[in-house]
Amino acid sequence: MTSTPSAAHRTALVTGVTGQDGSYLAERLLAEGTEVHGLVHRLGPDDVEVPGVVAHEGDLTDTAAMARLLDEVEPDLVVNLAGISSVGQSWEEPGATVRVSGLAPVELMDACLRLQERLGREVRFAQASSAEIFGEATTSPQDEDTPVRPVNPYGVAKATAHLAVGVFRQRGLHAVSCVLYNHESPRRPPRFVTRKITRGAALIAAGRQDRLELGNLEARRDWGWAPDYVDAMLRAVRHDEAMDYVVATGRSHTVRDLVGAAFARAGIDDWSDLVVVDPALVRPADPSEQRGDPSRAREVLGWSPTVEFAELVGRMVDADLADPAAPAG
Repeated sequence: MTSTPSAAHRTALVTGVTGQDGSYLAERLLAEGTEVHGLVHRLGPDDVEVPGVVAHEGDLTDTAAMARLLDEVEPDLVVNLAGISSVGQSWEEPGATVRVSGLAPVELMDACLRLQERLGREVRFAQASSAEIFGEATTSPQDEDTPVRPVNPYGVAKATAHLAVGVFRQRGLHAVSCVLYNHESPRRPPRFVTRKITRGAALIAAGRQDRLELGNLEARRDWGWAPDYVDAMLRAVRHDEAMDYVVATGRSHTVRDLVGAAFARAGIDDWSDLVVVDPALVRPADPSEQRGDPSRAREVLGWSPTVEFAELVGRMVDADLADPAAPAG
């Protein structure tokens, strides 16, 4: 079963609707004719507002308010994309990260189950999990059976929600968890290293920035195109059987590779003197390689990535080159 307009839901509630994934998901659902409600915590300069979304201001950690919102909207689809999404920030705010990205989704699933029981109809739930739940995995690539062993607060929070999906699925909630590997687009905020790199390359090429300061250039990640991953989540939650999926390309690249691709797209071949490694930017615990095995998503959902690594980086650089109003770093 694939996610086609005929499989569209009537009403959806999307948390984190103004973020990268939330905005792409909202546009997709609206195009299919779904009434989209979005939870908005507070708007920032990097948020994307999608016309047509019914916005509800609120806090994911306010359990009572979230239950009231579900009772008001009565969605048949709930997608949880909200949370503290930066590993670096999770080290600065470990408690808040676990509350927002770990415990709040548990409460949200419980509210969905209660709504389902009240309405007497199915409420489907999708959780955006992360490759960080695997930590420093002993095998590569990782799949759905890889042991969950997070090595940072972000991974701990995501692991809590990921494992809870299985618990609520056993209780009768059609819940899926998609273990999303790194996925990018021009909508990725500059605080993330990928956008920091593409934006930095564009600013240096334009003569508006002298150098780019980064942390570990040798970390390997599996990078994909964000709209592809949103498509995978929809396919997963719409499939007849609820199960978890690794969503990845199956290929990994180093941060150094990404830097090279970004500068090449910006027209700079020799970037060695333009990039400085700052030890202060190296994370306390950072998995050396993350590479996912998307076999289940391919075989069960018919999903596959559509944008290759170099093109993904190139699209981000092109967008940054085309934005002369962007502030210099």
